[in-house]
Parts: sequence; structure tokens; C-alpha cells
Amino acid sequence: MVSFTNYLWVIFISMLPVIELRGAIPVAAGFGINPAVAYIICVLGNMLPIPFILLFIKHIFALLKKVPLFGKLVDKLENNAFKKMEKVDKYSFWGLAIFVAIPLPGTGAWTGALIAALLDMKIKKSLPAIFLGVVIAGAAVTLITTGAIAGAGVLKDIFFIH
Repeated sequence: MVSFTNYLWVIFISMLPVIELRGAIPVAAGFGINPAVAYIICVLGNMLPIPFILLFIKHIFALLKKVPLFGKLVDKLENNAFKKMEKVDKYSFWGLAIFVAIPLPGTGAWTGALIAALLDMKIKKSLPAIFLGVVIAGAAVTLITTGAIAGAGVLKDIFFIH
């Protein structure tokens, strides 16, 4: 039986930068959470911080740059986002959605939200694009994790899912 704590862990993991739902869905499978339930809670968990990032990240970065310990980290995060920004900017909504949908390191909702904020995309445009990307990425990771598409053998072995 899956405990309430397991669900909370999965939601928490899906909210983390870099890991997001790409890591949370396999963890949910390892806990024995139903794949459909895992998909839904991971999508929702992944989206929870996104409106706050879109609204406040530029202000937070400006404050952090004033602290020597964090200034270089913020510069590095911004530089990484700027490197990925050109394609997103060129294709706007669809560029952002596809960027977020690619289930690889360095992509995802957090980076997509950072790029959208740095591009001054309106939240009415960026939030739905990021949500669409998260939905697609979640579906891909769920299908891989459950073995419905190729590549699942590796994930199943890593997370001892049988």
C-alpha cells in the first residue's frame, strides 16, 4: 500500500529544479503509485512553482546579484538560459512548449519559465506554453517508465520496477 508520505515526496520531487517530473515519475513508479495518478500529481507538482518563477525571478535574481556568494551563480543561470533562448524566442509559444517538452537535462518547466521571464513573455502566453510542455514531457516519461515505449528497460532496472 502506498502511503500519503510517498505521494508528498513525489509532489515535492516534481517541484524541484532540474529533477522536476522527469525524476518524480520514476520515483512514483518505484513507490508503486498508479501511473495515471503519478502523471497527474507530477504535472501539478511541476507546475506549482512556475507562476511564481514567471512573476518574481527577475526581481529575485536582481537581489541575489547583490550578494557575492550568489552573484556568480545567478550569472551562470542567466547565461545558460540566454544560450537556449534564441530558438524559444524565434518560435514564441510553440518554441517554449517544445523546449519544456523535451525530457532532457537543462530543459523543463523551470528553465522554460526563466527563459520566458528573461524574454518578458506575457504570463498569459508563457504559462499555457509551459503547461503544454510539462503535459507532453510527463506523458513521455510515464510511457518510458511503464515500459509502453522503448528505453523503459533501463529505467525499470534503475528503479527496480517489475
